[in-house]
Amino acid sequence: MLGAGLRRCAVAAASRAGPRGLLHSAPAPSPAAAVQSLRCYSHGSHETDEEFDARWVTYFNKPNIDAWELRKGMNTLVGYDLVPEPKIIDAALRACRRLNDFASAVRILEVVKDKAGPHKEIYPYVIQELRPTLNELGISTPEELGLDKA
Repeated sequence: MLGAGLRRCAVAAASRAGPRGLLHSAPAPSPAAAVQSLRCYSHGSHETDEEFDARWVTYFNKPNIDAWELRKGMNTLVGYDLVPEPKIIDAALRACRRLNDFASAVRILEVVKDKAGPHKEIYPYVIQELRPTLNELGISTPEELGLDKA
């Protein structure tokens, strides 16, 4: 019985192969089929928004974070297709304060404005949420410094 099944598979493969034999088989599958097959192999765990936020807040709240880790974290965070939540930005700004790095703090605010893109309501909301932290840490926004006019 197994032999008959193998013969049927071999005959089907040979009929799809065409006149040149098995080395030059049927045309390649469409790109949609390739994407679909890739999706089947995605078994990674998915992080919730709350877990994502907590991971980044914890990263920036490390007491021994150095300037390179701050820049690396922000670079990675900016690479995502999102605008970071105010609590993540708050933690990053506090890390800047621990490092006495005013330039990075202003740059973080510039990046948030850039990431908001055409959605003009996002940046004012983020600044509104961060206003107590900005006042506490003595950080000026790029607009207050006149950097938006340059």
